[in-house]
Amino acid sequence: MSSSSSFLYQWIDNAEALDAACEAVAGASVIALDTEFFRENTFFPVPALIQFASDDVAYLVDPLCTPCTASFKALLQNDAVKLLHACSEDLEVFQHWAGVLPTPLVDTQVAQAFLGENPGMGYQKLVEHWVGETLPKEETRSNWLERPLTPSQCEYAALDVIYLLQVWQLQSEKLDGLGRREWLDSECTHLIEQAGRSEENDGQWYTRQRQLWRLSPRQLEAYRLMTIWREGETRRRDLPRNWLVSDKLLFAIAEKMPKNRYELAEIDGVKPSLVKKEGDALLALVKQALHCPDNALPIPWPDPMQPAFKRRFKIIKGVVTETASELNIAPEMLLRRRDIEALVMQRLAHQPLTELSGWRARCLTQAIHQSLEESSL
Repeated sequence: MSSSSSFLYQWIDNAEALDAACEAVAGASVIALDTEFFRENTFFPVPALIQFASDDVAYLVDPLCTPCTASFKALLQNDAVKLLHACSEDLEVFQHWAGVLPTPLVDTQVAQAFLGENPGMGYQKLVEHWVGETLPKEETRSNWLERPLTPSQCEYAALDVIYLLQVWQLQSEKLDGLGRREWLDSECTHLIEQAGRSEENDGQWYTRQRQLWRLSPRQLEAYRLMTIWREGETRRRDLPRNWLVSDKLLFAIAEKMPKNRYELAEIDGVKPSLVKKEGDALLALVKQALHCPDNALPIPWPDPMQPAFKRRFKIIKGVVTETASELNIAPEMLLRRRDIEALVMQRLAHQPLTELSGWRARCLTQAIHQSLEESSL
């Protein structure tokens, strides 16, 4: 056990020590979690350090030599609130290393966004805002895979969970006062649900592309199929996406719809190695899109520069912005740009608008429908 001023940290490098640490915090109502990881030449993050704490003792687990135990899995899923900050990649680490996700979850970055602050506030600014402490920045870009870690690295890692507990205590009081704890719980439950839906998320990856309006329905289907394939293959091979094939290149292939290897090789940016290794798979997906029945193709993506799209987008965005201002939260906490675009597409296609749920429905649904009807759009 090592100490630094007002807190302690314990280095854990075996299963027995991990189980003992789990037992020490098993009765806690709140457990702070964090991870350090490496991600440059793999699809999945490589765990380098797992941190957790329930009081003024931080436990630093070395995942390079410590397997995840049944006790730690149980800890991640017991009734205690699990605190993380900006949790998306941390959730991937836990899913990959522990095989389970931490629940029930509270993301302190999301909590801060519901308190009228910057929705992307980093951990250092968060600690300074609530606790008045300035965290060291020297280890921000450390090599967390090196061993042994320096005392400075260990202290930095320990503070990532020690202060998280103090921040949440103050945040939760203010959230309760505003009656927004339900909002936070709903949002964090959604984060867990999304993190556990890899295949479903693969099917929606293509919607991240900002130029979909340039594609015909058949080209759009080819791009969709190729992104699903790429996501599955990079996960199976544990490779970064761009090491296999980038979104930009898949989009170019979808635009050209090549029918053979010669046509594929002619596309700007396609290297001979890609044609040799992945050409057959890509061409098969393009062929699948070419033979897809018309009634099964995606609807055309509207051009965001067309007046009809811009009018409707402006109306919905205006409702979101006005409501967010009244609630003193960032507009993107109500609806992201992608969500607004989806509503506009539905309106243009004369489809029912996606029903919002929970607190968002109470805040937005009536105002959006009313504004669209009043504008006769």
